[in-house]
Amino acid sequence: MKIWIATGGTGGHVYPAMAVATELVARGARVTISCDGRVKDMVRKSRPHGARMAHVWASGVGAKSKFKQMWALFKIGMSALALTLRFMIFRPARVVAFGGYASVPAVFAAHVWGIPTFLHEQNAAIGRANKFTMRWVKTLMTSFPTVSGIPQNTSARVIYTGLPVRREILAAAATPLPGQMRLLVTGGSLGATILDDIVPPSVVAMKNKKIFVTHQTRPENVARLQKFYADNKIHANVLSFINDMAGAIAGADLVIGRSGASTVVELQTIGRPAILVPLNINPDQAANAASFAHTGGGFAIEQSMFTQKWLTATLTDLFDNPSRLNKMAQKSRVENNAVTLISDAVMA
Repeated sequence: MKIWIATGGTGGHVYPAMAVATELVARGARVTISCDGRVKDMVRKSRPHGARMAHVWASGVGAKSKFKQMWALFKIGMSALALTLRFMIFRPARVVAFGGYASVPAVFAAHVWGIPTFLHEQNAAIGRANKFTMRWVKTLMTSFPTVSGIPQNTSARVIYTGLPVRREILAAAATPLPGQMRLLVTGGSLGATILDDIVPPSVVAMKNKKIFVTHQTRPENVARLQKFYADNKIHANVLSFINDMAGAIAGADLVIGRSGASTVVELQTIGRPAILVPLNINPDQAANAASFAHTGGGFAIEQSMFTQKWLTATLTDLFDNPSRLNKMAQKSRVENNAVTLISDAVMA
């Protein structure tokens, strides 16, 4: 079976796509992966052996400049035309799209030729690109049980599959809390200024100084934060990049971070309590955080409410009550069979 996988934009779209591509290749499918230039190297390094690559000309339409918006739409339109012509010769049996504007051309081309199309929405609120392409999609697969913003008049079936995660995350699933007062702070690949400003003084204000902090931040902030923790006699490891995120999450009793879909699902897969501070300009992150907090696995707090006073009180309460952290960890845990469920649906 020939399967076309469309992805692009960010690693949050790419890594789930590569996990599914690897499984489909293992099942004997002939896989081609299309992506835009932003993630070309990422796809090349992580694609399964035997999968082919194709380039699409696309970028986000969210630019403030009208010219940039029109230019982005032009690129997407040209890529849609190119893939429509390509599909006339290379006719895949299925198209699997992992969201973002780089997926739009493949979904449109599949619609033109009547190819069954599967679209994956990674967030708890449907994104603009996915909402636009829903009109051409046979099946929408979701990361969360409830997703807001799905068009009411859609004819597509909606199935909850979860979000594919890396193998090392699955290997760490359901491991017990270390019980050693270990705190992980991560603001994503670029860090988060609000976490750098609020977390260190909040930890220092705690009466219990036995806490150990792993703090991921921007490269330019590493030395400053390391000195701050050391000067205040807090054991901390400050770094700009975490190579083993699975190990970092599994080695934490509590996580403080943003609420991108991959972060939230990784926390759920391993089973870790968390304080999530959504990026205040991103409604997707707010929806993801709310979905996580609804299970009882942690807190979703707006950036404006994320203060030193609140955080110090919350950290003190949690670390003084290990049994509460354990209960939160249990409530946060969600079984992750996304790769199998998606692959089964696509090849059925």
